This record gives sequence, structure tokens and C-alpha cells, in this order.
Amino acid sequence: MNRQWLDGMWDHMRQKYGIYLRVLDAIPADQFHQNPIADMRTPAQLVVHTSGSILRDIAEGVASGTIGADEGGEDTVASGLTTKDDVIAFARDCWARADAAIAKVGDEQLSGGVENPWGMQLNGTFAMVILNEELLHHRGQLFAYVRACGAEPPFLWGFGDNPEGFRPG
Repeated sequence: MNRQWLDGMWDHMRQKYGIYLRVLDAIPADQFHQNPIADMRTPAQLVVHTSGSILRDIAEGVASGTIGADEGGEDTVASGLTTKDDVIAFARDCWARADAAIAKVGDEQLSGGVENPWGMQLNGTFAMVILNEELLHHRGQLFAYVRACGAEPPFLWGFGDNPEGFRPG
């Protein structure tokens, strides 16, 4: 992967994240700290994991050379997000931080090693692949949460309906 490839991948990530934000908006406000699916994270916990430990922390880690994800602290962060608006604001802030970090990434960071809390040998490219796969995996869980709450999720490919800043360029 080089910077040109990353630019295309990140633009698509931006649009997928717009769908993710719309999925969050489809979850009823009173369900963010409930377990709509037994033995899985609450929606708030999943957002902290996906937007924080995955999106923000991996993007910042690729830029800096060290992923500082603190998955053990996710529940504390999630419990502090008391409203639906808090959860969505957290997700948007994580996007802004990830986007700023990716703007600094060049070919050197993509080919260089990235220290991480998982004990894996990673370079920047592989870390970006993990970020992409994890976002899709957890976004799919949130689609299931929306349905379990009796609501309708957004159309998977409805990028044109995304919030401003997340629509196709």
C-alpha cells in the first residue's frame, strides 16, 4: 500500500463511516445502555470499541508508530456517554481525530512497523486492513442491534444519504 492507495481506501472509509453514523442514529435513544442482543456489548460499549479503540487508535497509531488502544478502559468511557447525542458526538470526535492522523500518514508509515497492545507484528498497511475489517464487522453488529430494537437500519449502500462530510465526493 502507498499513499495513493490509502487516499482511495480512506475516502471509502469516510463514506462507510457515514453509514455507521446513520446506523447509530437509527438505534432508539433508550437502548444505548441496554443489551438488545444477549451476551454482546451494549451499543454504547460497541461504539467506544469501534470508534475509539479501532478507528481512532489504529489511525493515530499508524501515524505515530504506536497503537495506544486501551480496551480495558472502554466500559468506563461508555458509561460516561449518557445520551444518544453523547454517543454520536463521541463517534464524530473519533472520526475527526482519525482523519487528522491519516492526513499525516505517508509511504514510510505504511511500510513501517507499528507497535500495538496485541503482540502482533504489524506494519502500517496491515494495521489499516485491520481497521477496515474491524469497522465492517462491528458495523454489522450495530445493524443487528437496530433490527433487534425494532427499528429499520439505513440502506447499506445509501452513501448519498449520509451526513454532510460523509457523502461521496
